[in-house]
Amino acid sequence: MLDKKALLQIIPQNSTSVELRCSGAWNHDTIVDAKRELLSLNKNSNLSNILFDFTGAELFDSAGMLLIVETINRNVARGTAVTFINMLPVHQRMLVFYRKHYVSSNDAHNLHIPNMFERIGKTVYESLNNFNSFIEFIGQSVWHLLLLFRFPARFRFDALVKHLHSSGFQAIPIIGVTSFLVGLVVAYQGSMQLQKFGANIFIVEMVSISVFRELAPMITAIVVAGRSASAYTAQIGTMKITEEIDAMRTLGFHPFDFLVLPRMLALMLAMPLIVFLADIVGVFGGMLVAQMQLDLSFAEFIGRLHTEVELKNILIGLAKAPLFGLLIAAIGCFRGFQVTGSTDSIGTQTTVSVVNAIFWVIAFNALISVMLTELGI
Repeated sequence: MLDKKALLQIIPQNSTSVELRCSGAWNHDTIVDAKRELLSLNKNSNLSNILFDFTGAELFDSAGMLLIVETINRNVARGTAVTFINMLPVHQRMLVFYRKHYVSSNDAHNLHIPNMFERIGKTVYESLNNFNSFIEFIGQSVWHLLLLFRFPARFRFDALVKHLHSSGFQAIPIIGVTSFLVGLVVAYQGSMQLQKFGANIFIVEMVSISVFRELAPMITAIVVAGRSASAYTAQIGTMKITEEIDAMRTLGFHPFDFLVLPRMLALMLAMPLIVFLADIVGVFGGMLVAQMQLDLSFAEFIGRLHTEVELKNILIGLAKAPLFGLLIAAIGCFRGFQVTGSTDSIGTQTTVSVVNAIFWVIAFNALISVMLTELGI
């Protein structure tokens, strides 16, 4: 039955009214004749009433339904009353959907295309709105954190331990390898330059201070941002799409207590420990290069490290770690709540969360470094 041709029977009722009986299968390959007849009908400006009768219509695809919608819209626009009877429910739903989203070729041609200034303005406006929303999100997080001191039973310690394991312990291998390679490369490149001036011994300060103050915290934060910010966004975004967050609110559980705070506190606790490990591994990579390239033994390296490198360099790097952890967790959770009702939104917000987290980590690291240098610390 589905290979039947689209049939259109035009039955005049009077000089201003007409009945259109549609039958057969209306698809892309069968509507050629019906389309020609409807186009001729659309040129008749004397019609005041059109009745569509779909008694014999068996199938509509997008092309067939769009032809009907175009006929309806053109006649309604010039004041013609259009009604339809005997339409199957599935065809009614299609008709409603296509009428809602229909854009004529003329409308599409006349759609406004924003210029460069409009695009810049829209981007700035959306960025300011996102920033305001993020500040509000941080405020809510701090408020719920303070509430935990009054109602400690609301805190999910098991979730904290779980996120400590997934975001902290499981990140150790990749961060260890990355930090080792960074320390090795910095020492190797530095040794090539120091050899020219006979200043081999200064490889200790160069590697240690750069790793302790800058490289270990930043490399750790970037790796954790790639792992944890994306995971947090995807997890919370999926829960939002599946309406688990709405169900949580219905049951009287606030999402911040169950989803946000455990992740934030887990990263704030895990980051200093991971950074300390990155310090050790990064300096060890520099020690290997110093021994192989500059004949500086481990004992000599450690001895000079102990006497010439101040403890404050290690403490500065460790002090940055909780701030980076807070930034990464906050951005990841915030973008998760920004997910809308589609799976594409999860991918978009996950990408945005990683990019934002890495950018703000680098930006804050640069700001802190400049401030400490100006203060002479």
